[in-house]
Amino acid sequence: MAPDTKTVLITGASSGIGAATARRLAADGHRVFLGARRTDRLADLVEEITREGGTAAFRPLDVTDAADTADFVARARAVFGGVDVLVNNAGVMPLSRLDALRTDDWDRMIDVNVRGVLHGIAAALPVMREQGSGHVVNIASVGAYEVSPTAAVYCATKFAVRAVSEGLRQESGGAVRVTVVSPGVTESELADHLTDPVARETMRVYRAVALPAEAVAAAVAHAIGQPPQVDVNEIVVRPVVPAAVAAM
Repeated sequence: MAPDTKTVLITGASSGIGAATARRLAADGHRVFLGARRTDRLADLVEEITREGGTAAFRPLDVTDAADTADFVARARAVFGGVDVLVNNAGVMPLSRLDALRTDDWDRMIDVNVRGVLHGIAAALPVMREQGSGHVVNIASVGAYEVSPTAAVYCATKFAVRAVSEGLRQESGGAVRVTVVSPGVTESELADHLTDPVARETMRVYRAVALPAEAVAAAVAHAIGQPPQVDVNEIVVRPVVPAAVAAM
């Protein structure tokens, strides 16, 4: 392995940004340890990466369970000998207006998008401190900077991810690098399961122009590929309308 090869843990790795990040980082020569609930997809992805010459393994993961997340990190450490990077990517987005009172959806977003990130940090941070180095990459959203109708609770969770990330950066004093990657509209399954009709129509229009998941993976690769003395703290990635389309 090259000296800069890292062991990278990725949550929510069964599809979308997580899967694209796994493919990109494995192609860059890193060892990837993948977690998600859909283990059939993880198994297929690990097989694909291995077939292409990469190094990958997986374990089932529910980020809302602190003990399960701790076991995920411990297993990665046992398999690959350390934890260099944690990519907190798992997230859900069941959007709706507040007056729709979908409180179960609110709880789910808080559990996955906020507690899931905190569980990952709680599990990985002691390992990174023991090693004397590490890197936490939290996938947020442009919703960490702005709020839109039907997205109040979702945006609140992403504001929280950004706040937690900044706090971790300040507290770490450089021993652990911290990056927030905030994608704009991205091709993923996040919006595929919306049941609220207002949110579904809003997202149909909003997602007319979207980033490929590989663009977000490239942002993650850029951040973790920097020299040890460089900490890329925030990356915002948005799609643009191609000139030819805009002119129509």
